[in-house]
Amino acid sequence: MLGAAAGSLVISGAAVAQDDTIKVGVLHSLSGSMAISETTLKDVMLMLIEEQNAKGGVLGKQLEAVVVDPASDWPLFAEKARELITVSDVDVMFGCWTSVSRKSVLPVIEELNGLLFYPVQYEGEESSYNVFYTGAAPNQQAIPAVDYFLEELGVEKFALLGTDYVYPRTTNNILNAYLQDKGIAEEDIFVNYTPFGHSDWSTIVSDVVELGADGKKVGVISTINGDANVGFYKELAAQDISADDIPVVAFSVGEEELSGLDTSNLVGHLAAWNYFQSADTPENEEFIAAWKEFAGEERVTNDPMEAHYIGFNMWVNAVEEAGTTDTDAVIEAMVGQTFPNLTGGTAEMLPNHHLTKPVLIGEILEDGQFDIISETDPVPGDAWTDFLPESAVLKSDWVELDCGMYNTDTETCVQRESNY
Repeated sequence: MLGAAAGSLVISGAAVAQDDTIKVGVLHSLSGSMAISETTLKDVMLMLIEEQNAKGGVLGKQLEAVVVDPASDWPLFAEKARELITVSDVDVMFGCWTSVSRKSVLPVIEELNGLLFYPVQYEGEESSYNVFYTGAAPNQQAIPAVDYFLEELGVEKFALLGTDYVYPRTTNNILNAYLQDKGIAEEDIFVNYTPFGHSDWSTIVSDVVELGADGKKVGVISTINGDANVGFYKELAAQDISADDIPVVAFSVGEEELSGLDTSNLVGHLAAWNYFQSADTPENEEFIAAWKEFAGEERVTNDPMEAHYIGFNMWVNAVEEAGTTDTDAVIEAMVGQTFPNLTGGTAEMLPNHHLTKPVLIGEILEDGQFDIISETDPVPGDAWTDFLPESAVLKSDWVELDCGMYNTDTETCVQRESNY
């Protein structure tokens, strides 16, 4: 069971000399508004570390999890990251959910030459030497979801609803440009942002309904994060809005979030991810069984868990290949790593530190699972979108160009560190 496993990791690590273990930092919120999503990612890291230790560890050493709680406090993420590297002496960190937490950590890990695996879909417009982005870039989630609304559901008006921070704002800037490029008028795009933990959705949902007063079909693109989703979906039900009336496609609602909701009124609404628990593959069946044995029969899996699963295993293989946990050597060995994903394909780490990932659209079922109704071949993650003029000329390549922000027009590296 989970509690015993987590405890034994800490005790076993403390019982041996520091040099006898390889320390793995786990930087996820275990309290505050993001705990609803991030606690599970801490738990899956403990499972993966326990499994690797049972195989003999890495480089002949056992792995030791060093778990901290940045408590959904963005500046605290930076402090905890510095603590993990300078005090706990971790060799790698797996963590963050929101982009504001990741951006808080970036200056620290670039200053100290640390290593972060970031497992959640994000807005792109970034490529750090010290980060491997194992979640989706916009071209692996947001753009395909909009295409599904346009091509399959005939949506003519769009409500872009997001939590007020960098990921929703940047993603919606990209989607706004993309929709207008596709012929959607600017006045047919409603954009709204709410704070973390927002709970009163009555006016906003009414505004969305009003958007369709002329009879045109409205769809909601949701970048709402954390526990604010609970109130949003409850308000949809309270106003008797079904997926047939106004479909919602969410980018931050997966099985874990649905496990805390009454899903009877959510049937038919959608989510866009790169993995769902309902994927019917031998690899996924094995992963789910291991997870339930570790964490409890009632626990579910989700997309960012798969991202940690892929990232962790690639890291293990890169360390073994490099013969060291040295950051630069591991980063060099990471590019080109491949590992089976849980949906039946193979993930590859690209020179821009992003993965290849299939894009899946899932429809919410009454039991809180998703019926996979659309799936693509693996899509290479694009750090810089083609739909914002200032980004279209940029590319990331840490192998040939040694640059995450290379201007293809001027053929120069604009900057190497992430102060963008």
